[in-house]
Amino acid sequence: MRSLREQLCEYGRRAVELGLVIGTSGNLSVREGELVAVTPSGVALDRLTPETCPVVDVEGHLVEGELQPSSETPMHLAVYQATDARAIVHTHSVFGTVVATTMTELPPVHYNALLLGGTVKVAPYATYGTPELAANVRAAMEGKRAALMANHGGVTIGATLEEAFEATRLLEWLCEVYVRGLGVGKPTVLTDEQLAAVVERSFNPPEFPRRP
Repeated sequence: MRSLREQLCEYGRRAVELGLVIGTSGNLSVREGELVAVTPSGVALDRLTPETCPVVDVEGHLVEGELQPSSETPMHLAVYQATDARAIVHTHSVFGTVVATTMTELPPVHYNALLLGGTVKVAPYATYGTPELAANVRAAMEGKRAALMANHGGVTIGATLEEAFEATRLLEWLCEVYVRGLGVGKPTVLTDEQLAAVVERSFNPPEFPRRP
């Protein structure tokens, strides 16, 4: 798990550098088999060391580490149980939180929303670290790679920590596009037909003839 704990430190620093978290907010985890390395509770993500990152099993028992796992560990474990995720990133990014405090879903205003599964749902509010929040996020994440948490923030998943982190960046970008669009007018939402055409295009890209 050493290399995975090092990854938590690397992407924790990147989350702080990009302004996706503030203070000790936000948490990351990565899974290998029946074990999950997770960021610790109460430690800023840019001050992590591999040794400070606890390891738990999929049932939530502490296996390794002196510090307590993030209070959001139950949510991480619930998502692992319900998806094929091998990494999870949870942040309190500005535009994601704005959307999460004002809307019930983020509509697909750009075709890149397909990379997250299309419309991003906002899980109903529940106190952080509770089984209720874990259940709400698990439901909102069904068939998706991202979800927002009402009055809280966002969560994304991936096959690797890099993939989950890039999904977080995309989620924040989509939220920013939507919020800034509202300042100009009513953002246009892509239809199911338009999104289907994008999917079709991705499977049948154009072929350009070679120059004679």
